[in-house]
Amino acid sequence: MIVSNINQEEVIQTRYIAHGGAVACMLLDSRVLQGILFFAHAVLKPGKEIESHIDPYEEVYYLLQGQGVMTVGDEQQKIAAGDAIWLPYGIPHSLENDGDEDCIILVVAGMPQPR
Repeated sequence: MIVSNINQEEVIQTRYIAHGGAVACMLLDSRVLQGILFFAHAVLKPGKEIESHIDPYEEVYYLLQGQGVMTVGDEQQKIAAGDAIWLPYGIPHSLENDGDEDCIILVVAGMPQPR
């Protein structure tokens, strides 16, 4: 069994600024995962934005707290705590925190499955 905690030194050492806006850290990554690329925790402060970017994998953002404006490709939508957003690989996406509290986001990434 592997248990990872956001307060563990090993997790704290993975902290980085994600696409110009959120402070993120890897709770689990390729060091232990077999079929998922990573499972991350991110905090996006009010007024900050995860800048538009394209990833070579698909992701799911799950908003634990806060609200914002999510843009995926040409679509834009208000999101709030409890929303899960699928981000297909190769499509630009961004998230702006337009609220007055932190957005706390869980992010999981994986390779798309052939259909």
